[in-house]
Amino acid sequence: MQIKLNENFNKLEPNYLFTEIATRINKFKEKNASKPIISLGIGDVSLPISKFVATEMARATKNLSTKSGFVGYGNTTGLESLRKAISERYKKKNICIDADEIFVNDGAKSDLGNLCDVLGNNEIIIFDPIYPVYFDSNVISGRKIKLLNANFDNGFLPSPNNLPQKPFVIYLCSPNNPTGAVFSKKQLSEWVDFAISSGSLIIFDAAYESYIQDASLPHSIFEIDGARQCAIEVCSFSKSAGFTGIRCGFCAIPRELDIYPLWKRRQNTKFNGASYISQIGALASLSEQGLFENQQNISYYMQNAKMLASFLKSKNIFFVGGENAPYLWFKIPFKKSSWEFFDYLLESTGVVGTPGVGFGKNGEGFFRFSAFASHEDTQNAINRLDKVLQNTP
Repeated sequence: MQIKLNENFNKLEPNYLFTEIATRINKFKEKNASKPIISLGIGDVSLPISKFVATEMARATKNLSTKSGFVGYGNTTGLESLRKAISERYKKKNICIDADEIFVNDGAKSDLGNLCDVLGNNEIIIFDPIYPVYFDSNVISGRKIKLLNANFDNGFLPSPNNLPQKPFVIYLCSPNNPTGAVFSKKQLSEWVDFAISSGSLIIFDAAYESYIQDASLPHSIFEIDGARQCAIEVCSFSKSAGFTGIRCGFCAIPRELDIYPLWKRRQNTKFNGASYISQIGALASLSEQGLFENQQNISYYMQNAKMLASFLKSKNIFFVGGENAPYLWFKIPFKKSSWEFFDYLLESTGVVGTPGVGFGKNGEGFFRFSAFASHEDTQNAINRLDKVLQNTP
C-alpha cells in the first residue's frame, strides 16, 4: 500500500492506557487462573441500570416492532423530547440552555474527540495529568499542545495566571478525571474571565457532575457569568445513569458561538444520531422516577468512595477526590513508579488500579482508585490492601 497515512498517530503511545492495563491483567490471569481479581481501575459502573429506565427502553423496543411505533432515522441533534428535558434540567439550576443548543451524542468521549473536526489550527491547553482523549485527539489532529502542571501545589487545578493573552482552546474537566479535584466557582470564574479577555474557547467536561455533594461547588460551567460567550459543555449519561454500555450523552453549545453552526453541519454530515433506544433511556433517566433511582446508585458508589478515603486516611496516605467525585487520586507510599506499583498490587493482592503516569507525566508517583465496584469488592480490596500497605517493600 502506497497511500499516505496520518503520521500523527505515530506520536501517540503504542497502547491506549486502558488497553495496556487489560493486557497486563490478562497475562496475570494466564499464570494465576485461580486468583480472583478485584478491579478499582477503569471507571466502569457495576450496578444495573434503573428498573424504570430499563422498562421504558423495553417498551420503546417493543413499539419498534409495530407499524405505528416504528422509528427510522431521526434528527441528528437528537430527539426533541430529550433535548427539551435536558434544557429543563438546566433551567432547574437557573441556567438558560435552549433545546436547540443541545446536541445528543453516543457518549461524551465521542464528542470530546470529534470536536477537533471543527477546530482550526489553535494552540490547545490541557492539564497534566488528564483524561487521555483530550490529548490524543489533538495529537492526531496535529495541533500544538500546551500542558499545564496539575500538582500538589495547586490542588491539581491550575489557574490561568501567567498565560499569555491570546486565543487558546482550553479543556477543563470538573470533577476531574483522574484526580477527583473539583473547581470552586471562584476558580472556574478565573478561567471564564481569561477566556473572554483572550478570545479563547473552553471545552468543559462535566461527565461526573452528578457526584458533587458540596452544594457550593458548580455542576456546570454555565453557572458562571459570561460562560455563554466562551464555553461549550459536554455531558454523559454513562456515570449518572449507568449508560457505559448503552452510550448516550450530549453537548451544549450556545448559539452565539461561532462553533455552533459548524458543529451542526459536522453532525449532519458525519453522524446519524444516537440510538433511538438509548435516547428513550436517557429521557427516562431525567424523569422524577429515573432521577430518584439513579441517585440511589450514585449514593452507593459514593459510599465506596468514603470507604476508600477512610482507608487511605488510616494509612496516612495523601489523596484528593472521593468527596465530590468517584475517584481517589493518591500518592504512592512506596519508592516505586506508578506502573511498578500497578504490577506490585496486582501480583501481591489481585487489586487493580490505574497508574497515574498513564494520565500524563505529572501523574508519575500517583495512583487512581475508582469507586464503581460493589460494596463487597471494595471492602475485600481494602482488606487485601491493608495487609500489603502495612510495610514498605
